[in-house]
Parts: sequence; structure tokens; C-alpha cells
Amino acid sequence: MSSIATANSTVTPVEAFVAIEQNGATLLPLRKAGLARFSESDYPTLRDEDWRFTNVKPLSELPFRPTLSPVSQAILEEQLSDVIFGQLDADRLVFVDGHFSSALSQIADQPNGVTISNLANVEVELGSLSTGDDNPFVALNDAFFTDGAVIQIADGQRLAKPVHLLFVTTASEDGDAAHIRNWIFAGTNAQGTIIESHISLGQAASVTNVVTESRIGDGADIEHIKFQDQSNRAFHLASLYSKLGRDAQYGFHSIALGARLSRNNLRMRLAQPGIECVLNGLYMLRGQQLADHHMIVEHAAPHCDSHEYFNGILDDQSRGVFHGRILVQPGAQKTDAKQTNKNLLLSDDATANTKPQLEIYADDVKCTHGATIGAMDDDAIFYLQTRGIDTATARRMLLHGFAGEIVERIRHDAVREELDALVWNRLESEHKLD
Repeated sequence: MSSIATANSTVTPVEAFVAIEQNGATLLPLRKAGLARFSESDYPTLRDEDWRFTNVKPLSELPFRPTLSPVSQAILEEQLSDVIFGQLDADRLVFVDGHFSSALSQIADQPNGVTISNLANVEVELGSLSTGDDNPFVALNDAFFTDGAVIQIADGQRLAKPVHLLFVTTASEDGDAAHIRNWIFAGTNAQGTIIESHISLGQAASVTNVVTESRIGDGADIEHIKFQDQSNRAFHLASLYSKLGRDAQYGFHSIALGARLSRNNLRMRLAQPGIECVLNGLYMLRGQQLADHHMIVEHAAPHCDSHEYFNGILDDQSRGVFHGRILVQPGAQKTDAKQTNKNLLLSDDATANTKPQLEIYADDVKCTHGATIGAMDDDAIFYLQTRGIDTATARRMLLHGFAGEIVERIRHDAVREELDALVWNRLESEHKLD
């Protein structure tokens, strides 16, 4: 069994769990069941079909140190002023190494029926959507989660302003691991924008393991933007489980720029008619980074639409992995599902592994999928050159347009504009364009 390290010694997960039991942590049945599942499975290997392109051995070899209590390192508010969305007019919940920081958080008045808080102060149905998933990192999260965000929007209410969930890792030692649990509930006809960002202030080989469960009610309209830009030694594991109600609109946007290895598991269940679900992602990688998006969209009711768009820009020896599965259950007639993954390789050593899938058990549906992997279009570059644009600028413009296909789908104007500017700056400073 893989080991977990405390500040002073290396221990097994079972030994580390003793501290949780002794402290009388809440939800002990969930935690014990998670520990049992992880003890049985351990970390996934390349022999596991869902992980055959993503090697987590470097993570499993770390002296795993769950941050069960807040670290002593203080963070000043000035250190967060320049982070992305730091100047956005939004409520902000800040978590440092998996623990809520009231000093760094700012929450304004919200309408009656709207709750914005940390998990430790609110009782919710954790595990009600993630139960049954055999992902070992979800099991590990069940056992060791410390805190996270709770956003609850009552029927007919809307967030007064966007909510920014900022997760910061200080990473003082290799293997420092923050296990985060988020809960999102949107009632009937509820509305709101949720922004989730993950950054590093330390450069050690840290681990972030986050599980988010979201229940989106009938007629609700929720946009969820996730931004991940952790250090190039970090490991980022995330799982999102969403159950959508009748006529709900749900948009999830993933922008993955950082971490040595990042894995996003997306599980969407379209349980009632009339749902529109958009999953939208951009990964821009360099060096030896790996970004993996693994999703299952289950159409369990008729007259639902789902659209998945994921674009990757891969430089140096980086790798992009995309696994998308559209599952149309019997009776889910009039399904309209589209899935696209496009990858641009800027280096001969960059790699993309893509596996879009359709699994259909209904006969009156429109389902399409496609994937592309290739270099930049020389004809398009030549066309821009004939207009007096130099080669580097032409390539930058084409890459910006390619990334912009994803960014422009974000509906919130200020968030979209800030991300667009950040993407342009990254293309100028980090990717070889000569």
C-alpha cells in the first residue's frame, strides 16, 4: 500500500486516518468507506483502462502528507491581489492548503435563501452523487477531505455577484496534499456564476485532490468556470459530479495551464427533459506537463442537448489526453449530443491521445463526435504573411484564434475578457512561435 507522510514520519493511510478518528471528524461513515475503497484499490496504474495514458506513478512515490490542520505559513492579502480574478467584483472564499481562511475571504450580503460558506459550517449531503465511482482519488478524498466551499441558491434566487473560490497551495514540502470537498446546490430557476481557481505559492511537489458535487434544479442557469495554474511540480486531481434537472442550463469551462500532471474527471447526468449542458475546455501545455480530461455525459431523459468542446495547445514534450463518452440511455429520444477534441502540436515531441466515444441505446438521436491532431496550418500562416504580418505574429494570431474558440463561450463578460488577455500573454511569453 502506498504510504502517507505526516510532518515527522512516513505512515500508511490507515495510520494517518487515526488522527481523523481521534479528532472526531464529521461524516465518519463516509470517511471510513473511502479509506476502505482506497486501501483495496491503491493508486491506478497504466493497466487500468481509464488511466492507460496517464501515469500517476510519480505521484504515488511521493511521501504523501495530508494537510489535516492549517499550516503555520501566513499569507498576506497583498500576495493575492495580482492573481487572476483578484480584482473582479465578486464574493471570494479563500482556502489555503485545504483550509478556509476567513481573513482572506470577502463575502457581501446575498439575497435570502443564498448561502456562501465553507463546508465546516454547513451540513450537506456529501457523497450522494459520487457514490459508486471507483476512482481511487475520490475514495482518498472521502477519507481525508478537510474543508471546501458550499454554495446554495434557493428556488428563484440568483447570486448577487459571482462567487470566486480561490484555492492556494503553499507547498513547503514534497507530498503536501490538500483534499478539498465542494458542494453546489441551485434550486428551481436559480441563477449564478461560480469561478474556481487553483494556484501555487510554493514550488514543492504538492498534491491537490478536489471533489465537487453539484445539484442543478429545474430551470436553473449556472455557469461554472475553473482555472488551474499551479506550479510545474504540482499534481492536480479533480472530479466533478453534476445532476441536472428539467430545462436546466449548465456550462462548465475548464482552463488548464499549470501542474506537472492534471486530471479532470467530469460526470454529468441529464436526468430530466429539456436540459442544455455545455462542457468546454482549453489546455495549454509546455515542458513535460500532462493534462487529462476524462468525461462521461449520461443522457437519461429525452429532449436534452449536450456539447463538449476541448482544444489543446501542446509544446515541448507535453501530453494532452482526452477521453469523452456520450452515453444515451434507452428512452432518451431526441438527444442532441456533440463532442469535439482538437489538438495543435507545436513540437515534434508533443503528444495527444484522444478517444471520443458514443454509446447509444435509443434510435431517434443526433450524436456526433470528432478529434483532430496536427501542426499549424502552413497555408493560413502564408496567407497572413502575404498581408504583411511576420511569421511569429501570424502563428500567435492563429493560436489565439484556436484558444479563443473555447474562451469566447464563457458568458460572463469580465471573466471572459480577463482570460482572453491572459491566454494572449501566455502565447507571447511561453510558447515557441518562430
